Amino acid sequence: MRYPASEKLEIIRIVEQSQLPAERTLDQLGIARRTFYRWHDRYLEGGPEATVYRLF
Repeated sequence: MRYPASEKLEIIRIVEQSQLPAERTLDQLGIARRTFYRWHDRYLEGGPEATVYRLF
């Protein structure tokens, strides 16, 4: 399933602000850790625009 950039940003915000460990929050959201950390790394490197799916 592909998530729009706005949803990725919301998920990043939820995980960052959660009182729970990231892994537990991701489990509750049904998001794979690997997927989340790929989004998060892109976000940290390039800001919100970097969360948009790239074909190449």
